[in-house]
Amino acid sequence: MFGINHYEILIILLVMVLLFGASRIPELGRSLGTGIREFKNGLRTLDKDEEDDKKKIDQSEDA
Repeated sequence: MFGINHYEILIILLVMVLLFGASRIPELGRSLGTGIREFKNGLRTLDKDEEDDKKKIDQSEDA
């Protein structure tokens, strides 16, 4: 799993709890998930806009 064993994951989680506190961990996870979702939506929008621009160029060349 990404070159990280179970003990390393446990240590990372323990450090996160010590740094942020147990109550903030779910909040951080939600924030991270929201950020990733928004990033992916932005990429999809960019791809869609690029495809629309290509279609417009192709239509103008045909005319």
